[in-house]
Amino acid sequence: MGKGKTRFGLLDVIVLAGIGLAVCYGAYKWETGIPYRWDWGVIPPYLFRYDPERGRWAANLLMEGFFTTIRLSLWVMVFATILGTAMALFRVSGSLFRRMIATSYVELIRNTPPLVLVFLFYFFIGDRILTAVGADDLVRSFSEGTREIVSFLLAPPARFSAFVSGIITLVLYEGAYITEIVRAGILSVDRGQWEAADALGFSWRQKMRHVILPQAFRKILPPLAGQLISTIKDSAILSVISIQELTFQGLELMAATYRTFEIWITISVLYFVLTFSCSLAVRRLELYVNRHEVLPAAGVER
Repeated sequence: MGKGKTRFGLLDVIVLAGIGLAVCYGAYKWETGIPYRWDWGVIPPYLFRYDPERGRWAANLLMEGFFTTIRLSLWVMVFATILGTAMALFRVSGSLFRRMIATSYVELIRNTPPLVLVFLFYFFIGDRILTAVGADDLVRSFSEGTREIVSFLLAPPARFSAFVSGIITLVLYEGAYITEIVRAGILSVDRGQWEAADALGFSWRQKMRHVILPQAFRKILPPLAGQLISTIKDSAILSVISIQELTFQGLELMAATYRTFEIWITISVLYFVLTFSCSLAVRRLELYVNRHEVLPAAGVER
């Protein structure tokens, strides 16, 4: 059979038929055995609402939570990548002290349940430190225009401490995994590249900046993208400290409407749209980064 053609065998047909029968049977049992009446009409009003004061449509609870999840995830992605890269450089450093710091951080965070970290940093940083330094009062003292900018980029003044605590928690948690991804990428660079950089007289910083990290980036891009995308899903855990992201808004809405399945299916779709869009963007970035990669066998550029 020619290259690129798909061949279905008898086993494939049996598996597909089994899946189809299972889906049909599940749908039949749902309709006949579970007393639940679907009402999808309750969802659209909680996505968008008409604001008569401004004369335009505005985001309602679910979309507000959706946008909060985006803001939260973007901040975490940026700072977790910076922290993870710094700790990875510590992990491969010649300094024993730096290696001990990075190793202790990675082992401590990766072996602690994320829910414990959320409560720990919320009550320590948000409830104690940020309150002691007057972070909420400082935000409230800003001009109206500045408060709107802070609310757009972070969170409203009333929820500023909780939002910052959530960012710090996820940055530390995701950064530990990114550390190991970046470290593995650095160590995967061929030894000849290290020796060539040494032969050119590069300092350790120049070697990392101009030779090692650019090559490591190509190798770590897929796992790094996967970790950053999982950040979006991990942000749902912050609903336990009342950060009004998508999962929290779904819990509040479910308690008010009792439309369990409609709400959670809608939330699942919104999460899928967000994560799948990031996957496509990362795929395009990967193709862009590797566009000048030379094929070893043919010796030509892609």
